[in-house]
Amino acid sequence: MKRYFHNFGERVIEGVLTISGTVTSLTVLLIVFFLFKEGLGIFNQSPVAEGSAIVVNNQNPVKELSAKELKEIFDQNITNWKQVGGQDAPIKLFRIDDITDYYTEEQIGKDFEYLPQRLSEVVAKEPTIVAFFPEQYLAKDFQGHRINLENISVSEFLGGTEWYPTIQPAVQMGVLPLILGTLWVSLGAILIALPLGLATSIYLAEIADKRVRNLLKPVIELLAGIPSVVYGFFGLVVIVPLIQDLFGLPVGETALAGSIILGIMALPTIISVSEDAMRTTPRAMKEASLALGATKWQTIYKVVVPYSMSGISTAAILGIGRAIGETMAVLMVTGNASVIPHTFLAPVRTIPATIAAELGEAPQGGMHYQALFALGCILFLMTLIINLSVDFVSAKRKANR
Repeated sequence: MKRYFHNFGERVIEGVLTISGTVTSLTVLLIVFFLFKEGLGIFNQSPVAEGSAIVVNNQNPVKELSAKELKEIFDQNITNWKQVGGQDAPIKLFRIDDITDYYTEEQIGKDFEYLPQRLSEVVAKEPTIVAFFPEQYLAKDFQGHRINLENISVSEFLGGTEWYPTIQPAVQMGVLPLILGTLWVSLGAILIALPLGLATSIYLAEIADKRVRNLLKPVIELLAGIPSVVYGFFGLVVIVPLIQDLFGLPVGETALAGSIILGIMALPTIISVSEDAMRTTPRAMKEASLALGATKWQTIYKVVVPYSMSGISTAAILGIGRAIGETMAVLMVTGNASVIPHTFLAPVRTIPATIAAELGEAPQGGMHYQALFALGCILFLMTLIINLSVDFVSAKRKANR
């Protein structure tokens, strides 16, 4: 009887563990599926502002424009139809507010009941016009034709340099500045954190006595538990003013401030993993080095560090992963300017900060909403590559032993 209950208990535990593993795996797969399902929907969308219409006169041969060309037209950087494949004629811009230049309030109607007809008449009278107005005022017998905008392509999305997801008349969905801003800040963070983390891990593993190690190790690991918003406040109060005064900048919210904060946040990971890797160095190897006449420092950088290089590489990659995915601290200290970074002393914007700042304002299911999910897909792929790199380095480390 006891054996029966013993076997029954084992089977129950085994079943619970199996169910837990299955549910966890399915949850991860569903998260990834819905993330990509929502994000990839952006590439089936026209970049025209939702609920809006772009129309021209029937005599105008231009049928299709890109989002960038339309923006340049309404910014008056393109002023002639010839520049976009039309006739040699100046472009006349029209927005719905301009209707009062053509008709009185009585002709438009108290409740705008005559507005669709009036808009149709304006477009019919102006052969070089391009008009932008809400789609609800497009008359059924409209005397003009709509301009079709090319759907957002993957190349334009990834290679575009302008991120204006709510601009009218056509949104600009170029995420290259956000990708480069993320990588730029992460690169600066790892350049700061890796030397400091490596030096600290060498000290803890090879130099510090047991009492100091037992004191410092918990303190360093405690840094990983501090909320990121606290790091952000520290950056705003200390790091940002310091950078502004030191370099004489108009603002201190820069990529450098983000890199310093992320570097501090990545230190616990780098120190812990590197120190654990160094402490696994066989004692016989260190004693053999000392017996051959090497000094303690020579043993550290010629024996301990090379032997632990795979672990150190893993620590660096995990530190980069922590930096890439960070949100609040970066949002608070980097200035949030969606421009391609050329220096660490300029404001930048990262992908996690963009998602955190804009998701609450994006209408659910709209282009802006889907674009933010697409950014999440990019961030997922970046972190996936980092995790695969960790697995590769770890496997290589085991194979070398």
